Amino acid sequence: MHRTRTIAAWIFLAPALTAITAFFVGPVLAALVLSFTDFDIYTIADSSNLRWLGLEQYRILLRDPLFWRALQNTLTFVVAGGSLTVVVALGAALAIWGAARKVQAFLRTVYFLPVVTTIVAAAVVWRAWYHPRVGLLNVALRWAGLPAIDWLGNPRWAMLAIIVFSVWKNFGFHMVIFLAALQSIPHQLYEAAAIDGASRWQQFRHVTLPMLRPALSFVVLITVIGSFQLFAEPYVMTQGGPANATLSLVLLMYRNGFQWWNVGYGAAVAWVLFALLVVVTLTLSRLRLRRR
Repeated sequence: MHRTRTIAAWIFLAPALTAITAFFVGPVLAALVLSFTDFDIYTIADSSNLRWLGLEQYRILLRDPLFWRALQNTLTFVVAGGSLTVVVALGAALAIWGAARKVQAFLRTVYFLPVVTTIVAAAVVWRAWYHPRVGLLNVALRWAGLPAIDWLGNPRWAMLAIIVFSVWKNFGFHMVIFLAALQSIPHQLYEAAAIDGASRWQQFRHVTLPMLRPALSFVVLITVIGSFQLFAEPYVMTQGGPANATLSLVLLMYRNGFQWWNVGYGAAVAWVLFALLVVVTLTLSRLRLRRR
């Protein structure tokens, strides 16, 4: 009987496992193999052009200034953009937490709308808002008596413009998670804290934050992972410019793999990014376990 159930389970799992192997495990392993070669467009025409580089491919990558610029930009986006996204999401959740039900439902819907908006369409609209002459942001600056800013054409402002757009696009999803966690906190804890004379800040520090810790850890983790995969925003709005100020690791991988057909180099970038994500994820998970 047990053997029959096991066979039946494997039969039901077979289609899903086949699809995962064909469309995920297989390409991942193929990318690993390609990362040790100089596979390019000439190799497609004649396989004899393929050379095995081994670790030399990664040495070439680590000596490339463009890779380090992309890594720096990505880490800047992860730290600044990720932190700002979490803070804005938590602030928005706290702001609408105590509102009336109808007001809360309305604000939750409004704040969540950017999440379900297609990122390419939203990026095109924001690119128009960032226009140096007729963009809404610069029109508002001129009305305030301030000089216009070339948001996407100035290396000093381009990454900030990308970060602001990304925060607007993503904070609504994290806000919903925080709001659900806030609503699960027993109200008796706040009543007991108020009886003990705790101020609003003390209640937030000693009641709200400790109860939000699991949700906060989860939001930080998915925000960091998502931020490392920065691609659509700079691809649509700046193409990685100006002067590579918004070039990310994923965009560098895309350029090499799909624009310049330097597939081996692009695969190496992908695996370096994968290694970074593994290290960061394990580090955050260990910190979470230590806090527990």
